[in-house]
Amino acid sequence: MCVMKLYIRLFFICLLLAVYFPQLQGQKKKTRNPDYEKYIEKYKMLAIQQQHEYKIPASIILAQGLFESGAGSSRLARLGNNHFGIKCKPEWRGGRIYHDDDEKNECFRTYKTVEESFIDHSLFLAKRKYYVTLFDLDIHDYKGWAYGLQKCGYATDKSYGSKLVGIIEAYDLHKYDKARVIEKTPLIDDIYEIKIHTPSETRKHYPAVTNWRRRLHETNGVYYIEAQENDSYEFIAYDTGMKLKRLLKYNETTKDQKLKTGDRVYLQKKRKYAARGNGLHVVKNGESLHGISQLYGMKLHSLYKLNKIKESYTPKPGDTLKIRK
Repeated sequence: MCVMKLYIRLFFICLLLAVYFPQLQGQKKKTRNPDYEKYIEKYKMLAIQQQHEYKIPASIILAQGLFESGAGSSRLARLGNNHFGIKCKPEWRGGRIYHDDDEKNECFRTYKTVEESFIDHSLFLAKRKYYVTLFDLDIHDYKGWAYGLQKCGYATDKSYGSKLVGIIEAYDLHKYDKARVIEKTPLIDDIYEIKIHTPSETRKHYPAVTNWRRRLHETNGVYYIEAQENDSYEFIAYDTGMKLKRLLKYNETTKDQKLKTGDRVYLQKKRKYAARGNGLHVVKNGESLHGISQLYGMKLHSLYKLNKIKESYTPKPGDTLKIRK
């Protein structure tokens, strides 16, 4: 009889887990803010470069940027490109914006670009005596940095340190602290290697090029830069330290191909198909098959194969093309 009662209890426990565990899992997934994820994707390489230049953990830079600017949505960020809530201070000679904070109508710094805000944040920490002890910490000690910033008076919020740690751990920002320079290019570019855990818990290496002249972007898991005015594949190859032949191969083109401002130039092999969630593409006026393949970071021959078309085919506005199986 006792055994029977035990089985009944176990049955109900299993039933409860079957009902509520998936809901809890779903709630856990919902805690990741998509605006935060976009911000991280957009500025992670800039944070890594700041870490390399000033020895401030990239995870701390990103967490402070996210928290102080509301992932770029705050008034200071929108109107003044100020992503770190840095006030004017007596030595500041740049742009100003006034905002209510600890006191009414306080003076905050403004910048021409977000990059300038990131650089000034690094200099603000590196050049002020209040934060000198932080630079004795290990670059991977994000907790020490987070609570140290609070202790050194970066913010008046008494839970500032724990909030930064919470952001870092929720979005795995500490993985960017492991980025290391693996190659120097002819200009000031650095090629970084970031070790990232994939869902299968295997490690992959993502080489990427970044500098002050060219911002790095990513789509479909492939890094690219955007062509600038009067750009060419030859110049981009020199600028990034890549072999021209390899760059042309990645982009399935020839060196005579003219580039327009904003065109995507891939620095890695494109994927076979478009990313998940992209099944079909409706052709717009002026689009070519090569341009569509560049848009999705997928190989051109896959477009031909998926849609059973010949190389002589010219897409027309309104045509629907498969971009993924």
